[in-house]
Amino acid sequence: MSFTKFMLTIMQVNFTNVIGGGKLNGIPAEYGVSCMTSSGLELDTERLSTYLGRHIEGFAGPLSYQKFSGGQSNPTYLLKAGGSKYVLRRKPPGDLLPSAHAVDREYRVLKALHGTAVPVAKPYVLCEDTDVIGSMFYVMSFQEGRIFWNPALPELDVADHHPVFDEMIRVLAALHSVDTGAVGLSDFGKPGNYFQRQYSRWTKQYRAAETSNLPEMEQLMGWLSRNLPDGDGSVSLIHGDFRIDNFIFASDAPQITAVLDWELSTLGHPMADLGYFCVCLRLPPTGLIRGLQGLDRAALNIPSEAEMIERYCSLRDLPEIENWTFYLAFSFFRMAAIAQGVYSRALAGNASNENAMAFKGLVAPLAQMALDEIAAATH
Repeated sequence: MSFTKFMLTIMQVNFTNVIGGGKLNGIPAEYGVSCMTSSGLELDTERLSTYLGRHIEGFAGPLSYQKFSGGQSNPTYLLKAGGSKYVLRRKPPGDLLPSAHAVDREYRVLKALHGTAVPVAKPYVLCEDTDVIGSMFYVMSFQEGRIFWNPALPELDVADHHPVFDEMIRVLAALHSVDTGAVGLSDFGKPGNYFQRQYSRWTKQYRAAETSNLPEMEQLMGWLSRNLPDGDGSVSLIHGDFRIDNFIFASDAPQITAVLDWELSTLGHPMADLGYFCVCLRLPPTGLIRGLQGLDRAALNIPSEAEMIERYCSLRDLPEIENWTFYLAFSFFRMAAIAQGVYSRALAGNASNENAMAFKGLVAPLAQMALDEIAAATH
């Protein structure tokens, strides 16, 4: 079986309760909204309503909720109260990997960026009291608008495709240009040696979640350790999961009104975001994360990877990017490590989606994609 067919087989997951068009504050609408919750993920509406009434101006019950049935990291809920809608994101219950599911960091960056040139949902409250619903959580505004789950943009006219990608690159450049000191995030991460630290972190995360020996991952980790960039001194606020389905666009224009899912944000090297964005677009066109692999970007009026890199560098007044193969390979590696973590949580019964077991089959193929890119770059 070819890699593409394998990815399509593994990544195609059938979801029930499908609702139309996009994603609700970080969870793709294709995943659906379920009225039922898994054991341990139910919310005590009386206790939660009392807490939110004390901490959110204008909040009024009665409170009802629905859990988004998709999403692999932090369980996410749509709250309805007094004619208003909110979104709640929480840490999953159970034993968790160190530093994972950092909803407090996600809330902090939302609070820092709200009202700046980087559009985000309005953060209302962070609750660190685990007695309220059983784990740490925060509540933010429910954002209206469009979210494009498929980067081929089949719902738009071809003429409108290029402006959407231009906007995403514009926002990425704007994010990396944020004055972190001015928004109170100068201590949001350690400056310098980003890829060395991230390589160490994700290697440890992978080892902690490892369930079997995968030669592809061993080979990739070895190559990355031998090819870490020298210097690595560029520091920006980075998103950590910058891809097309993490943006809400205005309903009538190619303008991003909110960037979603900041759990992995930190101070780091901006090429980590750009590399990951491009890696996501290299994935197959059908699957849990849809890419553009095998599609004619020119016919779709979608900029090539080289064109997007050129636009990004122009917006940030940067020279040609060095070590691009490393940035791509590292992004594949991190994605594979995350997939292994999801599968490990599924084995322990802590994953927030019943389809998490399928992630076992993603790890080796993602590592192989990185190895293929390395081989192509050295020939």
